[in-house]
Amino acid sequence: MGRPRAFDEGEAVRAAVRLFGGRAYDGVSVDDLVGHLGVHRNSLYKTFGSKRGLYLIALRRHLADDVRPLLDALGGAPDAATALRLVTGTDLSLLLLATVERAPVDEEVASEVAAAWAAVDQAIADALGVPVDLAAALTATALGILLRGNPDNVAAALTQHLNTPP
Repeated sequence: MGRPRAFDEGEAVRAAVRLFGGRAYDGVSVDDLVGHLGVHRNSLYKTFGSKRGLYLIALRRHLADDVRPLLDALGGAPDAATALRLVTGTDLSLLLLATVERAPVDEEVASEVAAAWAAVDQAIADALGVPVDLAAALTATALGILLRGNPDNVAAALTQHLNTPP
């Protein structure tokens, strides 16, 4: 009989979400994981199989804990400005990094990422009663705002413009 786990697997995965969301997959070494998660190397491999295995679990946790609530909130968005504020106000770091770093080289990550963005677009389309391609444009606008590094000011200006009658 093996020794009982000396770590909380859920907390280790949440810590991995933060680590991968801050430094991306390639920016995190196994030594970084061991140090930040407080897990012995052997335990990490035994529990998660590999760095990639932990990454996939962390990505799925991020989708469940951060993206799913966003989808639920978007369902009640009365207008584009609110949808924009919801997207720019949600921590999507790991999803964004997965989109640009891992999805192009990992089919499983690409599938998770594509499904997540499609769900965001669909939630916006459903809430606003607009075609999905228009909702995708709003999602792209929100992501651009996030990438510009000053989401509060840009989103506020765009929100004011969207809420001002022509």
